[in-house]
Amino acid sequence: MGEVLVSMTGIEKGFPGVQALSDCRFELLSGEVHALMGENGAGKSTLMKVLTGVYQKDAGSILYKGQPIELLNPKAAQDIGIGMIHQELNLSHDLTVAQNIFMGREPKKGFGLFLDEKELHRRVLQLFEMMSLDMDPSTVVSDLTVAKQQMVEIAKALSFNSEVLVMDEPTAALSEIEIEDLFRIIRQLRSNGVGIVYISHRMDEIKLITDRITVMRDGRYIDTALTSEVTNQQIISMMVGRQIYDISRPENARNDRETVLEVIGLNRGRTLHNINFTLKKGEILGVAGLVGAGRTELARAIFGADKIQSGEIRIHNRKVSIKEPHDAVRQGIGYLSEDRKRFGCVVDLDVKSNVVIASYRKFKFAGFIHSSKIRRTTQEIVDKLKVKTPHVDQEVKFLSGGNQQKVVIGKWLTRDCDILIFDEPTRGIDVGAKSEIYKLLNDLTEQGKSIIMISSELPEILRMSHRIIVMCEGRITGELDYQEATQEKIMHLATARM
Repeated sequence: MGEVLVSMTGIEKGFPGVQALSDCRFELLSGEVHALMGENGAGKSTLMKVLTGVYQKDAGSILYKGQPIELLNPKAAQDIGIGMIHQELNLSHDLTVAQNIFMGREPKKGFGLFLDEKELHRRVLQLFEMMSLDMDPSTVVSDLTVAKQQMVEIAKALSFNSEVLVMDEPTAALSEIEIEDLFRIIRQLRSNGVGIVYISHRMDEIKLITDRITVMRDGRYIDTALTSEVTNQQIISMMVGRQIYDISRPENARNDRETVLEVIGLNRGRTLHNINFTLKKGEILGVAGLVGAGRTELARAIFGADKIQSGEIRIHNRKVSIKEPHDAVRQGIGYLSEDRKRFGCVVDLDVKSNVVIASYRKFKFAGFIHSSKIRRTTQEIVDKLKVKTPHVDQEVKFLSGGNQQKVVIGKWLTRDCDILIFDEPTRGIDVGAKSEIYKLLNDLTEQGKSIIMISSELPEILRMSHRIIVMCEGRITGELDYQEATQEKIMHLATARM
C-alpha cells in the first residue's frame, strides 16, 4: 500500500426527509482494497456516490492525491480516474454489450463521421480477454442474465483505466468461477497501484480480498481496522449494534402436509426441460444451482412472466391456466424478482403506492379509494418489516437497496398470497437485514404460507429450506431433504449434466 489517493472528511449529505450522511470520513491508499461495510441504509453507497460525482455533498472536503476536488458529475470523476460499479445495474438494455461499454467514447473512422465497429469490438474483446470472459460484444444487453450484465458493468469501469475504482456489491449475482475471475482482476489492479473500494456484505469475500475495513452505521463513520486484525463478530457488532436473529435449520420436514403447488412436465425452449416438483403448505422449498441453471426461468414460468410450451401447473390439486402474471396473482402466487429495480417496485412512486400496487381492490369502496386505509396498512407493513423511511410518502428511489427489497416483500404481504416465490431475496442485503428477512420467511411459513426460495448462497439454502431441489442446465438433477443436504451434495447435483 502506498500514498493516500482519497481523503474524505466531514461529509454531509441530505435528501428530502432523510439525513443520509453525517460527519463521515474515509481514506483510500494506492494499491489497497478497502472494504466499506454497514447495513443497508448505513450510507455506504451514498458516500461513494458523493466521491464519484453522482451526488453533490452538502458539506465537508474531498482530497484526491492531496488536492481538493469538487466533482459536479460522474464524467468529471471518470476524467480524473475515479470510477464506480453501481449495485443497481446501469446499462442501456436495447444496446449491445460493446455499445454499453464504450458509450460516448466509440472509436470513429471516415474523418470521425462513422462508427468503427471493428475497432470497437477489438477493444471490448481485449477487455474480455483480461477478464477471462467469454461473451459476444454484439449481444444485446437485454438478452443477458443479471450475472452477465454485472460483468459488463465491471468491464465498462475497467475501460476507463481508473486509479480509484469503487465496486458496490460486484459479486452479488456472480457464480464462484466468475468471482474467482473478478478477484484475479482485483489483485492485478492492486499490484498496479489502483485503489479499490469494495462494498460487500459477504464476510468470506471481505476476509479474502481486502486489506482494510471501514464500518458505517446510520450514516456515520464508526471505525477503520486492518482486515487481518478484526473478527467477523467484531465487524457485525460495529455494523448492527444489536442482537441479530440466529437462524437454524428447520426442525421438521413438511412432507405430511397438503400439497399446495404441483408442477408437472414443464418445458420452455432451451431453458426448462421436463420440470417436476411439489410444494407443501408451510414449507420453504429451496432451489439451488449455478448461474444459468434455469432457476429464474423456472420462477418466471410459474408466475406467467414467460410462456411455457408444455406442462401443467396445479394449485390445491386443481389444474390452473397461468398465461400472464395477472393470472398467477389471482391464483394466490406472488413473485419477488432478483432484479427489484426493473421488476419489483416502481422507484419513482412512494412507499405506500408500491405496497398496495397489487391490491388496490382491497382499498376501494363505492368507486372511491380509501386513502386513510392505504396509509394505515402501509404503516403496518413498514413497522413489521422495519423499513427505514421517514414516512410512507417517501419515494422508493431514495431508499437503500435493502429497504427497497422490503417494500417489494410488503407488496406481496399486503396481497396476502399463499404461495410466494423469492428469487435471491437477500441479494445485496447486509447481515442485519438478512436476519430480519430470514425471520420473516419463517414467520410466514408458521402462518401457513408456502415459499419457493431461489438463492445462490448455499449456507442460506441449507439453513432455511425444508427441502431442496437442484437444477443444472434447465433440468432438476436431484432433490434433497434438509437432513441429508450438504454443500458438497448440492454442488455435485448442480454440475451433474444429464
